[in-house]
Amino acid sequence: QVQLVESGGGLVQPGGSLRLSCAASRSIFTMGWYRQAPGRQRELVATITRGDTTNYADSVKDRSTISRDNAKNTVHLQMNSLKAEDTAVYYCYGRDVVWRRDFWGQGTQVTVSS
Repeated sequence: QVQLVESGGGLVQPGGSLRLSCAASRSIFTMGWYRQAPGRQRELVATITRGDTTNYADSVKDRSTISRDNAKNTVHLQMNSLKAEDTAVYYCYGRDVVWRRDFWGQGTQVTVSS
């Protein structure tokens, strides 16, 4: 069993910032964030490996930073200059590369609106 618990979602004004956090019940090699807006496919936001190799979606790479604390099994996503288009449910993601399994958090709503 792997649990991913997200926090930090909420309402933010355009141009504002938000910091999402996710705590895993154990160490996971790859962690990150996906998001899904109404009528849209779930899409990658950012991922990070245990060795701090990162990958960002083009839409967020210039204004987002993903980081992790391996000692605490946590991953964070700092998003700045938020836009209305960032509004979505954000899901914490984990990939166990040994057992080839994906894990998902329950999702946290991010709403960017004035």
